[in-house]
Amino acid sequence: MAVFKIEGGHALRGDITPQGAKNEALQVICASLLTSEAVTISNIPDIRDVNNLIQLLCDIGVKTRTLEGAGSRTIEFRADTLNLEYLESDEFVRKCAALRGSVLMIGPLLARMRKAVVAKPGGDKIGRRRLDTHFLGFQKLGARFCHAENRDVYEIHAERLQGTYMLLDEASVTGTANIIMAAVMAEGTTTIYNAACEPYIQQLCHMLCRMGASISGIGSNLLTINGVSRLGGTDHRLLPDMIEVGSFIGMAAMCGDGIRIKNVSLQDLGIIPDAFRRLGVSVQEDGDDLYIPRQEHYVVDSFIDGTIMTLADAPWPGLTPDLLSVLIVVATQARGSVLFHQKMFESRLFFVDKLIDMGAQIILCDPHRAVVVGHDRSRQLRAQRMSSPDIRAGIALLIAAMSASGTSTISNIEQIDRGYENIEHRLNALGAKIERMA
Repeated sequence: MAVFKIEGGHALRGDITPQGAKNEALQVICASLLTSEAVTISNIPDIRDVNNLIQLLCDIGVKTRTLEGAGSRTIEFRADTLNLEYLESDEFVRKCAALRGSVLMIGPLLARMRKAVVAKPGGDKIGRRRLDTHFLGFQKLGARFCHAENRDVYEIHAERLQGTYMLLDEASVTGTANIIMAAVMAEGTTTIYNAACEPYIQQLCHMLCRMGASISGIGSNLLTINGVSRLGGTDHRLLPDMIEVGSFIGMAAMCGDGIRIKNVSLQDLGIIPDAFRRLGVSVQEDGDDLYIPRQEHYVVDSFIDGTIMTLADAPWPGLTPDLLSVLIVVATQARGSVLFHQKMFESRLFFVDKLIDMGAQIILCDPHRAVVVGHDRSRQLRAQRMSSPDIRAGIALLIAAMSASGTSTISNIEQIDRGYENIEHRLNALGAKIERMA
């Protein structure tokens, strides 16, 4: 198990470019299963979760070819011959169980092959991440499924998929993506209400339309899909990863001496920059770049009636839950107090005990709420030995360690590797002192 050794207290300065979006990559790579023609995807991040999904597609017969000289990581996918026997194997089930992104294969396989076998997927240990929305949507389209308890897999079959109206029980991003990929080849018209509408869902819809799908309402929570009999190939480029952009804003606020985050696709960041501004962080827009100057002090805003600032996650265009961990760390050095309300996952705030050990003033009210009382940089966090419980808590702890006094270690950094490409080298280029140790 690899470990990061972080020497804190070094100022970061310079330019950094975000990687391609992890969550979008998982969706559009699975969408390549919908056609036998070539689908070329560029700006693919070289991270563990994405690489494991690509390998899983190769295992079921998808041909891949990395295109050299494309300027960013570009891979051509061709799913012209799929090994349906392997889809039934215990080895496939085992690999799916280790990768949450594997759940996004269900919709495309159901649309094209009329059946899928998928294990209960793995991923972050951040609380319950139920699959009901996915399966209820598939059932509405006419699929039948059962849980084979002896293998702990979901077996899904559909002689035909029929378009219908559905009101999703929650605006699940992966659930919406999965249902869209199944519905594009269903007979008739499918209407999805309370659909997730994140930029990554919009990107998936635009890509499918270029492949020949008919989708209207893109960008809203009401999608109308007219089914088609086949889809063709296309080229697609991933957006910059908004979570990495937000992580870099947090790093710049805590330990930056002037950092420019380049090519962020500002129109797709939603309220992320404003969430940091509410903590008092200066976030300057310059074309499609963000510049975060050195923050000697930053003062938490308050509501108009003077009550304590509250930051809560919400479906898009609300604040993504993936950045609350970073915002909590940034708040530890602000002037003022903030209540954080994490509504979606009941275990995601449990990493704050590590920040408390580092000297942060945090009251964990319950599994969903924490109050941070900022130090106003009067007290520096202390170095600690820590372990990364999930991707986002891992990057938050890395930010805390870089700003701390002394040398910290973070174990289980494979969790960070799942979402952040070559992170130590990129941050060391800005002046950080991070060493990866076996």
